[in-house]
Amino acid sequence: MGTKNIIFLEVLEWFDRTGQEIVHRIPEDGSGEIKYGAQLIVREKQAAVFFCHGKAYDAFGPGRHTLKTANIPLLNKVLSIPWALTSPIRAEVYFVNMKIFPNLKWGTKNPVAFKDSELGLIRLRAFGIFNVRIIQPILFINNLVGTQGVFTTENIEDFLGRVIISRFNDHLGENLDTILNLPGRYDELSEGLSKRLEEDFSRYGIGLSHLYISSITPPQEVQKAIDDKSRLGIFDDLNKLLKMKAAMAVEKISEHQGEAGAGIGMGMGFMMPAMFSDLFKGNGGNGSPSPVRSAEGPKCPDCRHPVSRDARFCSVCGHQILVFQQCLECGKNLSPSARFCPKCGSAVQQESRDRKCTHCGAENLKESVFCNQCGERIQ
Repeated sequence: MGTKNIIFLEVLEWFDRTGQEIVHRIPEDGSGEIKYGAQLIVREKQAAVFFCHGKAYDAFGPGRHTLKTANIPLLNKVLSIPWALTSPIRAEVYFVNMKIFPNLKWGTKNPVAFKDSELGLIRLRAFGIFNVRIIQPILFINNLVGTQGVFTTENIEDFLGRVIISRFNDHLGENLDTILNLPGRYDELSEGLSKRLEEDFSRYGIGLSHLYISSITPPQEVQKAIDDKSRLGIFDDLNKLLKMKAAMAVEKISEHQGEAGAGIGMGMGFMMPAMFSDLFKGNGGNGSPSPVRSAEGPKCPDCRHPVSRDARFCSVCGHQILVFQQCLECGKNLSPSARFCPKCGSAVQQESRDRKCTHCGAENLKESVFCNQCGERIQ
């Protein structure tokens, strides 16, 4: 009949070489015979727990301990009395790493549902990190470690991550109305979630040191909708955006197509006043299109009375429709030969007027690209 090998332990100590071990049992398989008077060395940030017959009896803090009667009173009462306090102690020792284990990751494997007050029901993904440490070694061993010889952060990271996600769903629903208000609230949400998890972790003898939320992201289609809304926020409505793009397109055509784009530029010249009037002054502030106004044709920029497309002056107020120059003081449109402003009386600065249109002979064109009378490009 074979006999089982018995391990006699005289020095009990443990080094965490990986930095990831939380609990290490000596011996790793079964129990050993610990000699009476053996040396137990417990380092800083460690605790040693004695188990016998599947039950915890004594716990030791940092230091060098000689396992004699005076140092192991609970074990003595159970084991040593029948053997005159001199027999080996058949037991196992669990060394528990009490340091902080940082940078454990948590995240949603599947998107979680969130009822957004503005976007409706959407699905979110969240990711972050957390730090833990063991605060009650015996409770931790009994609830999570069991009889395992080695227990690492890998063994608990997934489990604790699921606990965090479960609480995160409730916490987010109670403290956030819409993800549009999410920027700037990560710290607040992280702190609240940490307090919510303290009780859950303490049931296993674990303390939650810190928890951080790295990101909370909606699906791609929701992100695109948020981006589109941000762009439209620059303008009052889509109608003004389209008008602005149309004006920019006409400008590019005029620059790159020369005389071929001159006709388009002249035609758009009559449309620009109405377009930009709606863009910057607004149609009553609502930016709605006005098809009736487009049908009436151009209007006098001073009295808003309808004028013909080839008119140079308003038939009601006499305001000049084609602008040759403006008063530097009040902005009044002036005739080419004006020396004083008819509105404010300011003297008009006489500038070089030697540029003429080679097609119709019009003068006073200054820096104009197209002729104000015939629309031809100035050479």
